[in-house]
Amino acid sequence: MSKAIGLILAALLPLASCARQNPADGVEAVSAATRRKGPTARTLLARYMPEAMRDGIVKLAVVRNVAAGDHTRQFLEGCVSEGRSLGFTVDAFVTDGDNERCRELIRDIARADYDGLILSQGGPGFTWPALTPAVERGIKVVTFDAPPPEEGDPVGGIAPGVTATFQEDGELARLSLEAILSEFEGKRPVKVIRVWAGPGIPPLDRRQRVYDEFIRRGTIEEVAAISPRDFAFARRGTGEALAALLPSLKEGTVDAIWAPYDEFARGCADALSGAGRLDIKLASIDISNDDIKLMLDNSPVWICAAAVDPKLIGMVNVRLVAAKLAGEETPATYAFAPRLVNTADLNRTVTMANMALVIPGWEREAGLFDGYPWMLELKAAEGKYLRLPPPGRTSPALSSIRKPVQVYP
Repeated sequence: MSKAIGLILAALLPLASCARQNPADGVEAVSAATRRKGPTARTLLARYMPEAMRDGIVKLAVVRNVAAGDHTRQFLEGCVSEGRSLGFTVDAFVTDGDNERCRELIRDIARADYDGLILSQGGPGFTWPALTPAVERGIKVVTFDAPPPEEGDPVGGIAPGVTATFQEDGELARLSLEAILSEFEGKRPVKVIRVWAGPGIPPLDRRQRVYDEFIRRGTIEEVAAISPRDFAFARRGTGEALAALLPSLKEGTVDAIWAPYDEFARGCADALSGAGRLDIKLASIDISNDDIKLMLDNSPVWICAAAVDPKLIGMVNVRLVAAKLAGEETPATYAFAPRLVNTADLNRTVTMANMALVIPGWEREAGLFDGYPWMLELKAAEGKYLRLPPPGRTSPALSSIRKPVQVYP
């Protein structure tokens, strides 16, 4: 069974008080100081999401079907922080790209008492069959990169009401490939090594199509293509594959490596550094705090990364679930617009948290689906009351789900 890393964060509950119920008007009788703060988040949740609050708590499950890493952690942090700001309980799981384990987990979640589900990563022929039982039980579902709607997956058909979010993968590929061309201004075609896995991994398949366009135009010539043996160990496998190839490549026979996934890029950086090869440039897709450090450590070769903020993606996915629970109209799909992060623009003080200081437009989508009046009320109420996590408590909805390997407080 694949190793699953669970992240269970119980939504913070208000401190117990001696408040009494006023039978006359049905509102809480509270102290004058508390009354000045306004209604609690739980009171507002019961008002705006009465169906979800029938058991007194709004529960959200997040399943991330890729390997654990800094990018995954930031996505989950976005989900958890946004869920907590709304007064939700958020239980999150990582299934390391094991589709069968992911399918089993989603089935267990559908049987448990969850109100919302976010699935990050999936594939054609896998995602919608796995999600259908949850949708049929009335669980509000949002997906990320699982799968692409342009491949004909029945968004709104077999799974009505589901919102599919994804990155603009074509733009991610274009930004990273054009950065390679700019690095070798005047040279055509630029000789490239492509790192790949698939087909069958939707985001990579979409990026491949744009890469193929550059090949057809003759601006890029593919010298070689390498792949990790096991996608769950993409960094190590990519590093080993490139290290085996490099001795056969004399200086000048290849200009750059295109790594359309940051784990690929990390493996390439390891191999180039180990071989002392500074003549080959590296352009990648996706970014995290770990990537920033590695980009700076390998600045002679790692020139850029095209990316979307993974924490923001997690936050927006939670907002969409919340909007569904509150009865708002939500789109069938949404695509996040990427930015190009040049290594030359980074320094040791830059992190994902302050990236907007050096990358114009990095936080352009920060307020996405965040302007509902009820959502603003919930966040304001959650911020006014001191809330502490119950010691040693996990969501009762997990009683039918295997306990995760690791629990984060």
